[in-house]
Amino acid sequence: MASHFFALFSRMKNMDRWALMRNVRNESLSAHSLEVAAIAHALALIGNRRLGKSYNADRAAVLGIYHDMPEILTGDMPTPVKYYNPEIRRAFGEIEHAAARSIADTLPEDLKADYAPLLDPDETEELYKLVKAADKISALIKCIEEKNSGNREFLTAERATLKALKKLDCPEADIFTGEFLGSYSMVLDSIMK
Repeated sequence: MASHFFALFSRMKNMDRWALMRNVRNESLSAHSLEVAAIAHALALIGNRRLGKSYNADRAAVLGIYHDMPEILTGDMPTPVKYYNPEIRRAFGEIEHAAARSIADTLPEDLKADYAPLLDPDETEELYKLVKAADKISALIKCIEEKNSGNREFLTAERATLKALKKLDCPEADIFTGEFLGSYSMVLDSIMK
């Protein structure tokens, strides 16, 4: 039987994020997911090397790859709408879970158990916090890039994203932002010197 899972996965490159805001450069869901995967991997390694953790860094990266795949069906719900009140957040959470199940149902039976926890992860899982932090860091990077391109549209989003990242209380994210975030305001020639 044919499976449509990877055809759906491929559509992530067609999904734009930040739809309510003017963008100097559009960001696809797949570009965002790759960045989240790389950052989640780095956060896990930082935790392991510097904070005595024993994270599975490879799993953190894979969770990052698939973390927003349900948005293929739901679209990218703007944060101010998604978190407007607890009732809307709860309802949208149910929609996200249903979308994850629908996507998992496109897989062959013998692979569903492997992919379902990637599409709809256990929010109490230790690595989930790292992926959430990586997601916020990726959003923060987008805000910085837009601001550096003269787009003031992202100034409020940058402040809100920084606040949300701090609220996660993730020391790995604090280390990452302290060591790596400043480079996103530099030009390539300065970075390579």
